[in-house]
Amino acid sequence: MMSSVHFPPRTQFRRGVPVELKRDVVASLVSVAGMVGRPVKQLDGSPVGRLHDFVVLADEEHPPVVGYVVEIARRRVWLHAADVAGLERGQLILQKARFDFADVLRRPGEIQLFHDVVDHQLVDLNGVQVVRASDLYLGNVGDGWRLVGVDTSWGTFLRRALPGPRGWRPTPARVLDWAGVHSLAVSEERGVQLDAPNTQLRLLSAADIAELLSDLGRSERQELLEDLETEHAANALELMNDQDAASLLGDAPVERAAELLSEMEPDEAVDALREMDADDREELLHAMDTADESDLRSLLAYEEGTAAGMMTSALVVVPASATVEDAVAALRAARGTPDESDVVILVDERRGLVDDVTALELLGEPATRPLMELTGPPWPVTVHPDQALQDVVEALRNTLGASVVVVDADNVPIGRIHADDLVDALGEQARRWPWQRIAGGAA
Repeated sequence: MMSSVHFPPRTQFRRGVPVELKRDVVASLVSVAGMVGRPVKQLDGSPVGRLHDFVVLADEEHPPVVGYVVEIARRRVWLHAADVAGLERGQLILQKARFDFADVLRRPGEIQLFHDVVDHQLVDLNGVQVVRASDLYLGNVGDGWRLVGVDTSWGTFLRRALPGPRGWRPTPARVLDWAGVHSLAVSEERGVQLDAPNTQLRLLSAADIAELLSDLGRSERQELLEDLETEHAANALELMNDQDAASLLGDAPVERAAELLSEMEPDEAVDALREMDADDREELLHAMDTADESDLRSLLAYEEGTAAGMMTSALVVVPASATVEDAVAALRAARGTPDESDVVILVDERRGLVDDVTALELLGEPATRPLMELTGPPWPVTVHPDQALQDVVEALRNTLGASVVVVDADNVPIGRIHADDLVDALGEQARRWPWQRIAGGAA
C-alpha cells in the first residue's frame, strides 16, 4: 500500500486535462530524467561518478527500484539499491565509503527507466490514448523507491533542458498513475515490459484498440498487437482502414499475421489483402490453414467494386426442412468464429435460397417447430456476384433488413453484404478522384 505518495483517483485523469498534485506529493517525487547525469557522492560529499540510469524490476503495478547504473571514469557499473543512502537535492548519496562495483548486466525483468522508457510511446489505458513519456516519477513509498507516475506534458520535456535545479526538480503538469499505463516492449535486448500484458487491455473496446494502433509508431504498434489476444486484435483490425490494417499485417511475423487473418471476417481480411503487394499476399495465404486460404482466395478472385468483391462468405446455412432447434444449434456453433451471425440462411435440397430467419425470430419458438413455418414475406433481397456497387445500394434501399444476400446463377447463396460493408465501399469510392470514380479505377 502506498502511504507517502498518493495520486488522485484515476477517474480524475481526463484526456488533455492536467492533474494538479498537492505540494507535499510533488516534494516527495524524484524526476528520472532530471536525475540522469547528476552527481553520485559518498556520505562525506566526495564525488564518485554520475548517475546513468535507474533500474526497476518489471511486472509489478508500481515497479520497485532495484539498482542504479553509475558512470565512473567512462565505465558503467551496477549499484544495488541497498547501497544507496538516499536521493537528496539532485544527488545520489551512497551508504558507505567502499564497496565493489559490478559490471552492468541486464537480467530478466529489469528495465533502465531513462533509456528504455523516457521519450518512448506508451498507452494510457484509462484515457484510451497514445502518450509519450516526457519524464518518469519515483516515489518513496515506505519499502523503497518505486515508479509511480509518468509525465506526458510538453512543458516537462522543455524543463529537462534547463540548467541547475530547474532541470532536475519535478514539475508535474500532466501526470498519469503508472498503474493505468501499458508500456510496450521497451527493452530491445530483453523484450520485457513494465506491466503485465492483457490485464487491462481486455477492458478496451475494439474501436479503442483500433484508434490506439493507428496512433502508435510502426514498431510500437507491432508490440501492442502482439500483446493482444488474437480475437481482440482481429476485431480491432476489422475497424481500421484497409491500408493501415494491411501495413500492420505486413509488418507482423507471417505466422501471427496468418492467425489474425483467419480470425477476421472474410470480407475484412480480403480488403486488407488487396492492399498488399502480390508477394506478401501469397506468403500470408500459404501460411494459413487450407480451408481459410481457400475461402479468401475465392473472394479475392472476384473483381473489386462488385457485389462479390465486397461480400462476406461467412454464412450460417441450414436446410429449410430443419427445425428451430437445428437453427439455434447452428448459430451457437458459429459463435466466436468468423462465421458468427444473427441470421440463418434457409436452403432447399438443391442448396437454393428459400428465405432467411433472424435469431430474434427464433426466440420463444418451440424447438420442434419446422423452419418452413417461419418463412414468408418480406423475402430476402438478392444480388448477383458481378453486379455493381450502385446495384447493391439500390437493393439495400429496397429492403427493410440490414443486408442483402449474394446468390449465384443457380440461386445458391454464396455470401452476404452488410450495411456497414456498403458504407465502407462507398467511403472508399468517395476518396477517389472524380475521373477514377467514373472509370471505376482504384486509387
